[in-house]
Amino acid sequence: MSYITMTKDELQREYALQTERFDACKAQNLKLNMARGKPGADQLDLISDILGCFVDPKECFTDGIDARNYGELAGLPVARAYWADVLGCKASQTFLGGSSSLTLMHDVIAKAFSHGLLHSERPWCKEDVVKFLCPSPGYDRHFRITEFFGAELITVPMTATGPNMDVVEELIKDPQVKGIWCVPKYSNPDGIIYSDETIRRFANLKPAAPDFTIMWDNAYCVHEFDGEFVPFADIISLCEEAGNPDMVFEFASTSKITFPGAGISVMASSEANIAYFTKMFGVQMISHDKINQLRHVKYLKDKAHTLEIMKKHASVLGPKFRAVAEILDKEITPCGFANWNTPKGGYFVSLNTMEGTATRALALCEEAGVVMTPAGATFPYGKEPADSNIRIAPSLPPVAELEKAMEVFCICLKIAALEKLLK
Repeated sequence: MSYITMTKDELQREYALQTERFDACKAQNLKLNMARGKPGADQLDLISDILGCFVDPKECFTDGIDARNYGELAGLPVARAYWADVLGCKASQTFLGGSSSLTLMHDVIAKAFSHGLLHSERPWCKEDVVKFLCPSPGYDRHFRITEFFGAELITVPMTATGPNMDVVEELIKDPQVKGIWCVPKYSNPDGIIYSDETIRRFANLKPAAPDFTIMWDNAYCVHEFDGEFVPFADIISLCEEAGNPDMVFEFASTSKITFPGAGISVMASSEANIAYFTKMFGVQMISHDKINQLRHVKYLKDKAHTLEIMKKHASVLGPKFRAVAEILDKEITPCGFANWNTPKGGYFVSLNTMEGTATRALALCEEAGVVMTPAGATFPYGKEPADSNIRIAPSLPPVAELEKAMEVFCICLKIAALEKLLK
């Protein structure tokens, strides 16, 4: 029965029942974690044979290059070709990083502030104000990078087809607006795939700032866990066709393909941007780990083989996401106070509970031994005005632990909603 239509007496009886369930959960002294989208041990075990790729020192050579030595700042040619195949761009439009694409994103923003981008009139640190657009709910680590450098963060509402482009197109008329964060496929946390129309509008933006930058974090480009691979437009070529070749930086990594702590990442952009940043990167490094680049190319081979590996990941992730959906549908749907997405890829479920109750629900979860992403984390500055959005990360726990954590989570959602309704 929907909580919204219950009488006060019915609400009080329901509150007593859920409090009793909550106390029983607390008594179990649980220690369950759904705070981050980390692959579970079962996924990491699937691909641990990558560690055995090299058995002979001669295998460290490719294209006449000794991967053990200095050089090849932008990455091994075979590794750049691999990422070009995956993303649909040119090898010359790629620059390889270490295990974290977030580091490359940080470097782009840091260098924009310290030296400016290719079309900057001055370094961003010399601007009176730098504003950055943050589609929300979104990825907290993105927002924190631009907040760290002192940018003013502006929330852009998300829709079922991506960021509200009417809002974006209006905001970029301000020359102080220097960029926007995007997770275009299986967005974090809503699991939205940007529509072709949204991507086309991005490529055709006419911002007032000559150095406006689209930070295109394509983190889940091959990360389906329900159904076949969904092809996705190449934003770099679309920007070039629209006369904006230098406006976008695309990022990806093998963090959720092989090992999050020992993968390879990539930044893709126009050849002019890659040349500009390669020159600056040459001041801070000689090269990233080319042995690891070569190991990944030997193991992943190409896009087609990578998609086969992702099907193995899907066999592990799929049951976890189905468990989340089934428990929410059983426990929360009849109560009528929350809604959530049902993604077919990515790493998160985004739930919107009764306004003003997310913080309370997650505090109850912590009290019962279940750790989740803090309320508000999916909005700039970690503050959501409605206090309703919660990001669920099902990937790390085994299914049995996940089911227990979701049971606790649903009880806490109910208690928080009941407390508000009883007031």
